[in-house]
Amino acid sequence: MSTTAAPQAGPLAGLKVLELGQLIAGPFAGKTLADFGAEVIKVEPPADAQGQGGGDPLRQWRMLHNGLSVWWQVQSRNKKSVVLDLRSSEGRDTARQLIDEADVLIENFKPGTMEKWGLAYDELSRTNPGLIMLRVSGYGQTGPYRDRPGFAVVAEAMGGMRYLNAEPGRTPVRAGVSLGDTLAGLHGVIGILMALQARHTSVSPEAPRGLGQVIDVALYEAVFNCMESLLPEFSAFGAVRQPAGSALPGIAPSNAYPCADGMVVIGGNGDSIFKRLMQAIGRDDMAQDPGLAANPGRVARVAEIDEAITAWTSAHPVAEVVDVLNAASVPVGRIYSAKDIAEDPHYRARDMVLPVTTHDGLTVEVPGIIPKLSRTPGGITRRGPLLGEDTDEVLDRLKKAP
Repeated sequence: MSTTAAPQAGPLAGLKVLELGQLIAGPFAGKTLADFGAEVIKVEPPADAQGQGGGDPLRQWRMLHNGLSVWWQVQSRNKKSVVLDLRSSEGRDTARQLIDEADVLIENFKPGTMEKWGLAYDELSRTNPGLIMLRVSGYGQTGPYRDRPGFAVVAEAMGGMRYLNAEPGRTPVRAGVSLGDTLAGLHGVIGILMALQARHTSVSPEAPRGLGQVIDVALYEAVFNCMESLLPEFSAFGAVRQPAGSALPGIAPSNAYPCADGMVVIGGNGDSIFKRLMQAIGRDDMAQDPGLAANPGRVARVAEIDEAITAWTSAHPVAEVVDVLNAASVPVGRIYSAKDIAEDPHYRARDMVLPVTTHDGLTVEVPGIIPKLSRTPGGITRRGPLLGEDTDEVLDRLKKAP
């Protein structure tokens, strides 16, 4: 199998993770832990009596090769797949045995589901007091909305992102990917790492592995946590921030600008950067204007600034605009498509486009490992598993456990 493996065990080697979630948020957290050496056992449901369904629904999402989503090679790389029917008492009993061996349990079911199955944290921690349980849901485990179904699309709206993501006066749009899920998964990983540190510091004769805890991540809160000045500006001034298209209100200049053969984004909002930008586009008069030397003055005249930049970019092709502004140390970039990413030498140089070969011989390029650790880097050591591929191995190990 063509993969890029870490030169040594990752920093999470020896960590045992049981993933009960599906689709995006919980499994994204599991994928991140697996990338850095954790043993992640993904529990998936069996097919029905007619042989239909079975497995994480993401196996069938978007573009398929021989019936399996190529996205699967991203979301489930480095994991093991075990088939268990958690709706049956036998399946739950086996899951309980796996949980007793685990350091981390990840679930992203509707709140109350684990309790209904007899898998509440209070029950699980009696036999595994060091267990860390990540719970990802739309609205969290408490509060008046806890029982509502929640997907990323709703979380992005409730978290404040969708309101801003539009051209003024037009219908708000989504980003095109499930940002709410990914942000929740990342917050979950942060919580797990903090809980592991807390467990380490709570080791005692009564708790030789230390004490675990529950991590409660709500999708809408993960989005809201990234909304910068949105709430404090309303709290202090009653200001409701409005959609601004490609611009960044209150910070100038920062926008997308048309070129002769496409578009670029330019971030010229630092004081010294703005000066270099104006000089590069032949507007030394604006570079030397004391009224534009600091951000408040530029914000007041942002339309004038954008007009000047647009007049210059429109007369030049993208490649020339990028070269001129890079030479002037002004942040600038083309707007990349998937093809641009796949062909970019910087992505390649930093191992951010890596090959994985599927079980049936298809080589798929997937995003590389992030963050990049100097001494104990992560890696891709295993393709996404077939449904139930590791059931026998994992359950046989249970039988042999003392």
